[in-house]
Amino acid sequence: MEGQALKIQSLIIFPIKSCRGISVPQATVTQTGFEWDRYWLVVNHKGRACTQNVEPKLALVEAELPKEAFFEDWEPTKNSFLVVRAPGMSLLKIPLTTPSWVAEGVSMWEWSGSAFDEGEEAAKWFSDYLGKQSRLVRFNKETECRATPPQYAVGYSTTFSNTFPFLVSSQASLDHLNTLLPEPVPMNRFRANIVVENGDPFDEDLWDEIKINDLVFKGVRLCYRCKITTVDQETGVPSTEPIQTLRKFRSDTLLMPDKKSQRKVFFGKEMVWNWNISNSQGKGTKTIKVGDSISILSKIPSITEAAT
Repeated sequence: MEGQALKIQSLIIFPIKSCRGISVPQATVTQTGFEWDRYWLVVNHKGRACTQNVEPKLALVEAELPKEAFFEDWEPTKNSFLVVRAPGMSLLKIPLTTPSWVAEGVSMWEWSGSAFDEGEEAAKWFSDYLGKQSRLVRFNKETECRATPPQYAVGYSTTFSNTFPFLVSSQASLDHLNTLLPEPVPMNRFRANIVVENGDPFDEDLWDEIKINDLVFKGVRLCYRCKITTVDQETGVPSTEPIQTLRKFRSDTLLMPDKKSQRKVFFGKEMVWNWNISNSQGKGTKTIKVGDSISILSKIPSITEAAT
């Protein structure tokens, strides 16, 4: 809504990549993304990442963390668990203390390395659920670094998120898209970490730097969308929307006619936390909350200059 201050409408953390997110009242910002975001990954028998692109049933897997896990500086105890649920499956409880086992040869897109292995019970649970040999691994921040593509953001890294630590979307953009769709879709199709209220549709395309409290986030590139957005997150059933409609007004061919088309469609803005200028090199609180105001520090001049 034009003229109203931009605010955080919701914050979502996805503990297990490609599984359901948790809507939280506050989140702790780290250099690799929100605390607990995409810390876990389901891998196949070769150690390769398994996502809804191949296994849409992952949309039905719920992950729950202790409420206190979203407070800054909280440390897990031996009684702290990641609780995992899915239809027809028994409850799976993963201790949040550091696992004893390490899996080598874990790979996701361009990255490969080692990760903590969550053990046989978790492996059997995901193997039974998916009907194929699978394991659950946890990112090891102490030994591994998954760098963001240097042509977009030098010196930043993330865990098991797709490419960049943060994804920002706006409710106004979704509302506009839903006026064009045969059936409206919820924001969970787009798996954003920060959902913004107020503003105009697709304003976020031009955000170069934004500030939330004392934390500055740098816009890196438009987020191009894969077929995971077509998976109904309540049923796990894929369709053709919203990609089909987005192609009519959010494709690189239409938005950036001077660039070579890669047949991409865009929704949302990928970002990094610029800790170099935030909060005097990162001192002070790193918590952001639902309802916090968002300031636009700088914009790029036009959509044709947006990195894609």
